[in-house]
Amino acid sequence: MKLLHFADAHIDMANYGRHDPETGLPVRVLDFLKSLDTIVDTAFSEKVDMVIFAGDAYKDRSPAPTFQREWDKRIMRLSQAKIPTLLLIGNHDISPATGRAHALQEFKTLQVPFVKVLDAPCLLKSEGLWDLPVQVIAMPWISRSGLMAETGETDSTQAFSRIEENMGRRITDWIEKCDPSLPIILTAHASIEGAKFGGERLVMLGNDLVLSGSLVRNQKFSYVAMGHIHKPQDVNEGYQPPVIYPGSIERVDFGEVKEDRFFVIANVEKGEDTKFEWRELKGVRKFIDRRAILKSSENVIEFLKDALPKPKEMSEAILRLVVEYPREWDSLIDESALRKYTEGTFEFHLVKKPQSESRVRIPEGQLVSSLSPLDLLEQYFDAAKVTNAGELKKLAQEIISEEN
Repeated sequence: MKLLHFADAHIDMANYGRHDPETGLPVRVLDFLKSLDTIVDTAFSEKVDMVIFAGDAYKDRSPAPTFQREWDKRIMRLSQAKIPTLLLIGNHDISPATGRAHALQEFKTLQVPFVKVLDAPCLLKSEGLWDLPVQVIAMPWISRSGLMAETGETDSTQAFSRIEENMGRRITDWIEKCDPSLPIILTAHASIEGAKFGGERLVMLGNDLVLSGSLVRNQKFSYVAMGHIHKPQDVNEGYQPPVIYPGSIERVDFGEVKEDRFFVIANVEKGEDTKFEWRELKGVRKFIDRRAILKSSENVIEFLKDALPKPKEMSEAILRLVVEYPREWDSLIDESALRKYTEGTFEFHLVKKPQSESRVRIPEGQLVSSLSPLDLLEQYFDAAKVTNAGELKKLAQEIISEEN
């Protein structure tokens, strides 16, 4: 059976750039939709037997109707072509408030043909999967409030521990109920023990439900289709089953600057090692991240231009330049000149990081305990060359007097 697996579409990620005058959509949204179109087109051209989307269609739990329209168009193409499609609910698709509809609710409510929304842990046997020769165990995202309600715990750490144990037992029970003649696929939107995260995260790790490595590497699985972590990886590399995070379908932030974007085609057959291919998404918008440290006040702008790629290399890229420099050189950084030099980029971010002088040292022989808070503050103002120190000292005096 040929399977197409992708995850973390985040198609409404419009945090950079401008709007397209023809469609009215943010250009960055069009970037994400271009990748999504490539994935859907591949499902047709490769004649896949099933598509698994492992969660996070959007970045917003309440997506704008315009973005929903664009997502729905692509999924309806799969439905109309009678390509069985599983949509797993991710943390960005579900509201933390109990009883609220999730972002993919319309497919379930309208019972769209050949599309199944997986919004609760479940075992789907062949008869529940359009009679495909496969079985699927699904673990969508479980919210913090859902965890607390399910376990009755008031302490989140205890709740996570208990639910992880419960999930382990539940998955083991479901495996025992499966038909031994058919392959089993596990799909989950969660973190896995030992998985590698990208440089920047949208979600705090402490809020994650973490699946144990031994649970997902169970050799009774033929393939494990994961979502949630944006860094493409096989958490069980070189062994069976493949435990795959395909990653996000477009670069979301500068934490993904060095990573290419992928989806996966896997061939699943009972009794055979699962073979899969990383399919790189071409034409993904480039992110460029550069850092410069000013050590001279001469020819500052030329130095900063040299720290950047040539104009042709950064054309239509999202560019960030982080500059560290002594605070007193602030006026030497001509932002308008840098913006003119980078005008061919899609978007340019200049991050200025003025550095203060080294830590203030109290004169030798003088004890901190012998100085009042105002004395210490005055020493700091002197060392940092604060221009309005008199006004700040007066304000500090008022605050200290009020506290006393």
